[in-house]
Amino acid sequence: MSDLQRSAFSLQPAAPTSHSLWNRALHRIPGGVNSPVRAFRGVGGEPFFVNKAQGCTITDVDGREYIDFVGTWGPAILGHAPQVVIDAVTETAKYGTSFGIPNALEVKMAEIICRMVPSVEKVRMTNSGTEAVMSAIRLARGATGRERIVKFEGCYHGHVDSLLVKAGSGALTLGQPDSAGIPASLAALTTTVSFNDLEALKAVFSESGQEIACVILEPVPANAGLYLPEPGYLEGIRRLCSDHGALLIFDEVMTGFRLDPGGAQEIYGITPDLTTLGKVIGGGLPVGAFGGRADIMDQLAPLGPVYQAGTLSGNPLALAAGLAQLKEMERINGWALLESLGAQMEESIKDAIKEKPLTFQRIGSMFCLYFCEGPIRNLEDAKRSDTAAFARYFHAALAQGIYFAPSQYEAGFLSTAHTSETLERIAQIMTQIIAKY
Repeated sequence: MSDLQRSAFSLQPAAPTSHSLWNRALHRIPGGVNSPVRAFRGVGGEPFFVNKAQGCTITDVDGREYIDFVGTWGPAILGHAPQVVIDAVTETAKYGTSFGIPNALEVKMAEIICRMVPSVEKVRMTNSGTEAVMSAIRLARGATGRERIVKFEGCYHGHVDSLLVKAGSGALTLGQPDSAGIPASLAALTTTVSFNDLEALKAVFSESGQEIACVILEPVPANAGLYLPEPGYLEGIRRLCSDHGALLIFDEVMTGFRLDPGGAQEIYGITPDLTTLGKVIGGGLPVGAFGGRADIMDQLAPLGPVYQAGTLSGNPLALAAGLAQLKEMERINGWALLESLGAQMEESIKDAIKEKPLTFQRIGSMFCLYFCEGPIRNLEDAKRSDTAAFARYFHAALAQGIYFAPSQYEAGFLSTAHTSETLERIAQIMTQIIAKY
């Protein structure tokens, strides 16, 4: 080989840009993304591609840095790449990345979940929140011998066939709250009602209470933005389920271990029969879990007739990451810190929007800025938002190095890596942006 040939082969291709990666992705990945909301369909434009993430910042392949308020959609409660999590994953990987055989970390995580979540007596790990919800629904049907499910408009529980009916999250962002590919006969077994409307739920139970296997909801809906249960509402749902023999399932994939060590159920003092979890308990790695009363959980195989399984369930890397994250949150009293940061952000944003037709809603470290006047109590209220104005706001913030979720119908997340000083700087920028709307 000549010197010229050697030099030709040694040339390195130019580093990829977000634009070039996007064009390549469009050729090989449906819509260019592996999860719909990432496509920026709700705000327009092309998504950027991340090169690295650290603390409360992310850096794209073009070298631009952003303050991140998405936090990988919730798991990054300590911020990105916290050292305690990196160390735990690195050390655990030395002994293997997957076993398909029981490991000690599964037991440790189960014990911590049962200690911290009030309603959970037994728990089983899965690989995602969707899988956890799917399994909990099957268990509820098997345990009760009933088939009907009740869910709430705008609540998203993963891409489970029975639950992609009037869903939130990406389905709502794309203007398709239902999905093709779901048999009409299966969808017919799902009844939907408006959130915060107890009378509507009472009517459903009055008509078909003996058919209802379970009622599933996000106790704090965070997939149509963020709205809160009104006083007495969750208590009313609990009573209706108990009176009619239906199981109550709290989907705490987002809120679990984020709002409080015991989740929303501890904040509101409600005891569901089953709970689904994910995100925070995986420290950024794929994970899910569902748990609840021991007599219900014991209906699962190998003890009972309800089959559920997963080759990678209880993956040691995911559990090592989650255990390290939870331990650190307890050590630093992270939930109190997040409440303080959330209150600071709320005060500054509400001051900035006080003369604008905007509504800011927050609980703990979760928040949403709606581009419409309040109150926002349910999906119908959320859909009054001016999504075109939100898109302009999103891109204005992005241009200033602030990354919010690319949809009006998604919640934002704080982490312990968002310092008070950072939020002060963000508040100044956001006040200038909001002043234009």
